[in-house]
Amino acid sequence: MTLENDLRPGRPSTPSGAPAIRTGPVIALLVASAFVVILNETIMGVALPRLMVDLDVTAATAQWLTTGFLLTMSIVIPCTGYLLARFPLRGLFFTAMSLFATGTLVAALAPGFEVLLAGRVVQASGTAIMLPLLFTTVLNVVPATHRGRMMGVISIVIAVAPAIGPTVAGAILSALDWRWMFWLVLPIALLAIALGAVWVRNVTETSPATFDPLSALLAAAGFGGLIYGLSLVGESASGHAPVAPGIPVAVGVVALIVFVRRQLTLQRTDSAFLDLRTFASRSFSLAVVLVVVVMSALFGSLILLPLYLQQALALDTLTVGLMMLPGGVLMGVIAPVVGALFDRYGPRPLVLPGMVVAAAALWGMTTFGMDTAIWWIVAVHMTLNLGLGFVFTPLLTSALGSLPRALYSHGSAITSTLQQVAGAAGTALFVTLMSVGAAGAAATGADPAEAMAAGVHRAFVVGAVIASVAVVLTLFVRKPAEVEAEGPVLVGH
Repeated sequence: MTLENDLRPGRPSTPSGAPAIRTGPVIALLVASAFVVILNETIMGVALPRLMVDLDVTAATAQWLTTGFLLTMSIVIPCTGYLLARFPLRGLFFTAMSLFATGTLVAALAPGFEVLLAGRVVQASGTAIMLPLLFTTVLNVVPATHRGRMMGVISIVIAVAPAIGPTVAGAILSALDWRWMFWLVLPIALLAIALGAVWVRNVTETSPATFDPLSALLAAAGFGGLIYGLSLVGESASGHAPVAPGIPVAVGVVALIVFVRRQLTLQRTDSAFLDLRTFASRSFSLAVVLVVVVMSALFGSLILLPLYLQQALALDTLTVGLMMLPGGVLMGVIAPVVGALFDRYGPRPLVLPGMVVAAAALWGMTTFGMDTAIWWIVAVHMTLNLGLGFVFTPLLTSALGSLPRALYSHGSAITSTLQQVAGAAGTALFVTLMSVGAAGAAATGADPAEAMAAGVHRAFVVGAVIASVAVVLTLFVRKPAEVEAEGPVLVGH
């Protein structure tokens, strides 16, 4: 494939001989829009204690404002493999941002928990389309030699936006009602829609695609059942689970098995809902496994740290938000640098030390207790984000860059789906471990703050063990075999 073909932005949406579409403004707006919508994944973390009081709900129930958001994304994102292949970029952008803006308005006006959760679900439906849309656009219009740098920028979206969500929420809650977390975001979403009318053009190709309703239902039941079951484990610890957690987990596992078998059948005629031939790439498969581990650790810590800081150390929301800020800023600063290093050296020299640092930071979090110094908490959190910052960009670029162009949309959908499933699973797992540990400590006579600290300790021990196992897996990260002879640059074909 020639360089000219690699730079070609897909099927032209302008008449033959018309000036080429400028892709820079399109990508810039997609990045900015994705940052805003994904920021909302974790913006509720700091607000949970206040919402528990204002809405009269338990911690396990309030957790659904975050877990439900991620769960919705894990159900909608698998559909984006079909959507990205079938519909043009411009229409999908307006659909995504309109859903997000509508959900934001509903949440801002919510009179109670149920309507607030509904608004979060609608928000998540729009957010679910944005990330795969951004990935697929970049893969189609950015040359392979510059993908590391561009994926470094995207890493700011998928990692930094969630990381600074608690800071934004803390700043808002220190002076305003929780509804302002939505009122302040709404104008930004509307501005993105207005700019999209001017800048967004169809710079990617579309192709005939068949929608398989059964696959969509199986994906929803599979991913939804797993995450719902994990969330119920936390509720069952406090005696509030409506059904036994094993039931939805079993339903999810069976649905996913049937889903996979159906995709293997459909992909023989190139009509799979999610084409699993992406996993034929060793680089893609290993990178996806590590991304799942990393996202679990990131979102688990993001939901647990604010709860620990507020309920165990009795810190106010603004202080908690400011404590989470340095880590998010650090990840944003290093992301473009890591992308440039990836373009030059490939994934392994970055992923291995990054995972070691992240695992060490999680072990550091196991030292958190009732008398832990604030500077130590901030330092450990920054260390965790530093390590994860060296892992995200290389893994995502290695995974998606190893696929042929025909599988870009499916690879983006699969990667994005598993990121959100991992985030939801990490959130549910960490909260569950915290709840069980806190209940056990309370049974021995510990006061609520001490019980919370004990529960947090248990959760971080498990997280540290998982991250340590992931360090071993990074030893097997390699550049895709087809580019070994050409140097470290990953070519998408």
